[in-house]
This record gives sequence, structure tokens and C-alpha cells, in this order.
Amino acid sequence: MRRDGETAITWYGHACVEVVTPGGKTILFDPWFGNPSSPRAAGDVQRCDLMLLSHGHDDHLGNALEVASRTRPEWPAMHELQLWLNRNYAGKDRVIGMNKGGTVTAAGLRVTMTHADHSAGAWNAAGETTLYLGEPVGFVVELEDGTRIYFAGDTNVFSDMRLIADLYKPDLAMLPIGGHYTMGPLEAALAVELLGVRHVMPIHYGTFPILAGTPAELRAALAARGLSDVTVHDPEPGVTIRF
Repeated sequence: MRRDGETAITWYGHACVEVVTPGGKTILFDPWFGNPSSPRAAGDVQRCDLMLLSHGHDDHLGNALEVASRTRPEWPAMHELQLWLNRNYAGKDRVIGMNKGGTVTAAGLRVTMTHADHSAGAWNAAGETTLYLGEPVGFVVELEDGTRIYFAGDTNVFSDMRLIADLYKPDLAMLPIGGHYTMGPLEAALAVELLGVRHVMPIHYGTFPILAGTPAELRAALAARGLSDVTVHDPEPGVTIRF
């Protein structure tokens, strides 16, 4: 049974989120601590038990290798990302290759990889082409007390979020709202409805002027859908909330 307040969640700007579980495990999602909003440097991160990377764009891959090389987390990864890590990361023995729909146990937590509607690939100057690290994904993580967190990664809303609701029943959804590269507040409000969650944390907004969606706009879009009872958690970067 979920215990309110036992999970500590800190947003470090953009899509970089740290979760400390009721059992004391530290999860890092898309750890780009170098983003302009982050009050924390990657070099200050001393613990990561579970690393989760939604896709290979530079603003999500970010400081993942630097942090993982020091902290040696378990790292469930999209198959193609695993192949790349096998050649570029000394801790490859801690990487678990998987794909969408798969569920693994890592750092004592259940991790399910879900669909995301986005692109993937970064510029590979040496090869004069893009570096493909597998399709973009989201994750549902079940914590020790049964709390389920859905980290959507970069995505637009998609109708199969209803399947995520039906199969995994998340308690909290971390959804991008910035617009331009991902869904904005209007689409995120529909995502909340499809997911059936009563708690949402906006991510991927405010880092740059082009990511213009705001939590206030999300609240207004939720109200327009009759979802004013949904709690929008929007702490400042570096501020920890309890869930």
C-alpha cells in the first residue's frame, strides 16, 4: 500500500528528475544536470542506484555517463542504447537491455518500458550522420510501497496512454509540457485524463524560451476538462517534494 510522503522527488530542470524511494534507493531520470535551470552540478551527484534514460538526445543523455561511471547504477536500457553502452561505458555489466512492454527488476524495483511518441538520435560528427540509440521510451517504476511513477520522457499525447492506465495504474505522471519539441499543456491535460492520474509533475518546460508551456496553463487546461481535482506538483528546480 502506498504511504504518502515516503517518496522524495526533486526536479532539477528540463527532464532531469531524482526520486528517492521509501526504501532509500535513488533513481535518476534523464540526468542532464548541465541544463540552465539546474542548481546542482553533475559532479555533486554521489549516489544513483537506478539510471533511466528515455532517449538519446543530448538534453536527456546529458550527464548520464559521467554520473553512472562514478555511482555504478543498474541501468535498464533500450536495446540499441545497450549496444552503444557496451562499447562506450565501463560499467556495462550493470546495463540491462530491454524493449517496450518489457518489465525487469533493477535495484529491487519493477521497471516497465513504455511507448513514447518522439524522435531519437543525436549528431555524430565523426560519422557525418546521426547516432541512433533506439526509439524513445517512457518508464513506469513501481516502488517498494507499491507507488507507481510514470515518467513519460519526451512525447506527444497518444491514445495508448489508456493502456498504460489499464495495465500499470500509475499514481503520478511526469509529463512534458513545454511544447515545440513535445506536447504542451493542452495535450498534457488530455494525457492526464487518459492516464487517470490524480497527480502530475510537469517537466521539459522553461529551460529555454521556446519551451513556453507553463504549469498555470496546464491547470487551466485540466480545469477545461473537468479535472480541477488533479494536483499539479510544480516545485522550483532543486526543491524536493514529498509524495
